[in-house]
This record gives sequence, C-alpha cells and structure tokens, in this order.
Amino acid sequence: MWAQDREFIVHTIAFYNLENLFDTEDDPLTFDETSPIMELADHHIEIYNKKVNNMAKVIAEIGFETSHNAPVILGISEIENKHVIEAMINDSLLLNYNYGYIHFNSPDRRGIDVALIYQKSLFTPVATKSYPLYLKDDLTGSRIYTRDQLVVSGILDQEQIYIIVNHWPSRRGGETKSNAKRMAAATLNKHITDSLFTSNPYAKIISMGDFNDDPTDASIKTVLKTENKKNKVGLKGFYNPMEQLYKDGFGTTAYRDKWSLFDQIIVSQAWLDSNYTSYRFYKAGIYNAQFLITKTGPYKGYPFRSFGYEGFTGGYSDHFPVYIYVIKEKD
Repeated sequence: MWAQDREFIVHTIAFYNLENLFDTEDDPLTFDETSPIMELADHHIEIYNKKVNNMAKVIAEIGFETSHNAPVILGISEIENKHVIEAMINDSLLLNYNYGYIHFNSPDRRGIDVALIYQKSLFTPVATKSYPLYLKDDLTGSRIYTRDQLVVSGILDQEQIYIIVNHWPSRRGGETKSNAKRMAAATLNKHITDSLFTSNPYAKIISMGDFNDDPTDASIKTVLKTENKKNKVGLKGFYNPMEQLYKDGFGTTAYRDKWSLFDQIIVSQAWLDSNYTSYRFYKAGIYNAQFLITKTGPYKGYPFRSFGYEGFTGGYSDHFPVYIYVIKEKD
C-alpha cells in the first residue's frame, strides 16, 4: 500500500460523539427527560430506532475505504446507558462485526456517558477503570457532576495498548467562564497518562474524545503538552495529528459560522516509531462524508444533526467522527 514491496495490516481507531443517543424510558435517577428524544411529542420508538440505525450506518463506514473494515476500536460519547450501546451494535449494519463494549455509568446529571466498543476478534480488553472528575461550583462549593474518563488497556493483535475516552465539560456559560473545568479535565487526563508511563515509558496510549476545546487551546497544548510535529515528540510525549487539520481550517462541529475541532485523537510517542514490525500511527482524518453534511438552509455545510428546534431531523450528529489508521507490516 505504501511501497511496492511492502504490505501492511491496517486498522481504524475512531471516536464519535453520537449526539444524545438516549432511549425512550424515563430514568428516575437522572434528568434524561430533558433529552431531545424524550421531549418529542410522539413517534418516540420509531425515531429512536432510526437514530440507532443512523449511528450504526456511520460507524460501519468510518475508515472502511482504506481498512476494508469498520473501526476495530471506537470511543463514543453522549450515550445514555448500556442499552443504547447494545441496540446499536446489534443493528444489522454492525452485527457481523461482533462488537463488545465497555461502559460505566457516569454521575453526569443528564445521564450522559462515554463508552468504548471494540471488535472482539481483534481486540481483547485486559483492564478497565473509570476516573471521576471532581469539580466544584465557585459560588456554592457543591460538586458539579460531569463525565468520567474511561481507561481501557487491552491487546490488539498481541500488542498492549491503552485507550482513554473523554468528554470534557462543555462551554456552556461561555468559553472563558467554563475554561477552568476543562483545565481540570486535562489535569486528570495528564495524571492518568503519567501513571501509565510510570509503569512503561513506552506505553502505546491513545487519548480520544470530545474535549470541548480546540487543539491549540491551553488544556491541550499547556497541560497535555501535545506537539504538532512528530519529530518534536519526546519520550512520554504526545502527538496531536488533529492540530494541523485545525490550522488548515477543518473542524468537526460548527456554531455561529465558526468551526471547531473539539473531537480529537492524540497518540503517545511509542506510536510514532518507523519500525512497522508492530502497530504504528499512519494518518488521521475527519469522516465528513456528504451524507453527514446539511445540504440546505441556514446550517448548510454544518454536520447534519439529529435534533433541531423542530424535533428529529432524520440526521446523524452535530459532530463529525474522527479517526486514525494504525498499520503494521505483514510478516
């Protein structure tokens, strides 16, 4: 593929914000009744089934053109519970991939969680842990409940890798006012990666998610200390391939005619070696196929989201998925 005399195994690893993939049951422990699907007047089951199928359609196609497979590993956010994950991976479009999943209930008030799905034939989880993010309200001192950070270590074709799935606090209330929350999330993420590096400085770590910050923001650049160039990444360092995409004008979500690249996949230095006898990072991308783009109206060109002011649109998500390819030379 990349040289005439060399053949590679190619896998897609991706992340997708599923935009309020909630079921139609009221959970008395959360405020899920404020979710878009629960606020609809009728046709809840039909719309839920269509939403699930739409998500499955996108996932089945991420990276398929190059890897000829759906993502081997996919981080997801804005899901309500394990039931919506099960419905999605059992959709006819994904069933043959035999996905498993890892999910913990987060303390988020609306019940929004993150999770990881994986092809059981290609990835074997070894250990999982959910790290809570402790935030306090400046005025009341009470805890602000938000999404945990999910850490999964596992074996990809005999190699140990580590995946962290994130959905950092939103910019609700304004970017500046909410910035401290994302800086705290970045600090937690840094603590997790530092712990992994303590055990193995050459750990193959992938931190992915909806960071609600761009690749050039302080949470990413100052706290996580990501680099834009591979040759600048030192031992225990991180390369953010999404930064150049952002600087080139690409984004995954739009608001008021401004594009942001909140959805990112960041890789540790061990993925960057040029020895392809084990899996290495090849390239990153944004999956923004034409069917995922709004065709008309004031939001023309934006991601074709599922829910708008008038209810269900028939669309997909207000975020585009992001992905990386990891490759290994065939024996």
